[in-house]
Amino acid sequence: MATNQLPNKYTFEEYLAVEEETGLRHEFIDGEIYAMSGGTWDHNTIAMNTGIAIGTRLNQKSCRIVNSDMRTKINDIKYVYPDLSVVCSKPEFADDKETILTNPTLFVEVLFDSTAKYDMRAKAAFYRSLPSLQAYLLIDQSRVHVQLYARQPDSWIFQEFTSLEDVILLEAIGCELPLNEIYRGIEFDEE
Repeated sequence: MATNQLPNKYTFEEYLAVEEETGLRHEFIDGEIYAMSGGTWDHNTIAMNTGIAIGTRLNQKSCRIVNSDMRTKINDIKYVYPDLSVVCSKPEFADDKETILTNPTLFVEVLFDSTAKYDMRAKAAFYRSLPSLQAYLLIDQSRVHVQLYARQPDSWIFQEFTSLEDVILLEAIGCELPLNEIYRGIEFDEE
């Protein structure tokens, strides 16, 4: 959820120094550093629900899931923090400290009002450029609405899910994800 841009252009090394010095997460996009905003109660609940639901289904598989503390390298000038990442092969890193993942299989983003456009447009385009990424989910926190983008040999296919009875087939990681588990405990305003 990048929101606040720090002024100036930075090198990658300067970006890492900012993160080390502040102890805060920032996304690095084309030499600019964006501070990550905090999430709402519903945002965090949905992210945790999704992580638990996927994680329990991966129990007997070789895939592993990590939270939003794992930075991912898109390319040499783009580094982001997805809400959740799943890796279904041996994790590969761009650094010796194992803090910069390079081979995710699935990303999950929970849409936050102030960053939804960024997550759905620019960040989604970054994701599609990653050769290892096979799917990504965009989960709306304000209504029952999940978007799945799944890689095909020559394109990406798109599916929408809008009912708590819907179940998402995540072929990339070999499991199903019920929406009623994603949205467990979330109350929506009556319209």
